[in-house]
Amino acid sequence: MRWVLAAVGTSLCLHAGAGAVESDPLPVPKGGAREQAVLAYNEGVTLVLAKRYPEAQAKFEAALALEERLAEAHNNLAFSLRMQGKGNFERALKHYNRAVELKPDLAQAYMYRGVLFTQTGDLRRASEDHARLLKLDRQLAAKLEAVIVGRVLNEGSAGLAAQYE
Repeated sequence: MRWVLAAVGTSLCLHAGAGAVESDPLPVPKGGAREQAVLAYNEGVTLVLAKRYPEAQAKFEAALALEERLAEAHNNLAFSLRMQGKGNFERALKHYNRAVELKPDLAQAYMYRGVLFTQTGDLRRASEDHARLLKLDRQLAAKLEAVIVGRVLNEGSAGLAAQYE
């Protein structure tokens, strides 16, 4: 946690309420179950951006029913679940973990899983995701760091930057 204390001065300047960094819509392949899965996924992304999380959840679940190995769908399903409240955190964690398992370089999954860990008070694992993000995407790492620092400075911060939306 030494990096947290060293970063307090600079991280507080970050705007933690900035727009979410959801995965972009994916190119749609032609034919088969994957085409249908990607179409459902892309609809889910649109719904997430509109903050219609229960509807987005349904689209990501539909995408995964067709193509379980779609890492981005696991990540965004987890995000949609997390944004619906603490009762979904355990399930969200399973989907973040699956996203990382399927695609170890999916930076957004580390970012949002790190936020989830911060929300649950597991700053050790949030710091581990931050360390991984430093290698994948320094901008997302800075955003996660701001969320972690905010938690440390404002112990129990209710919104945690609106769950980092």
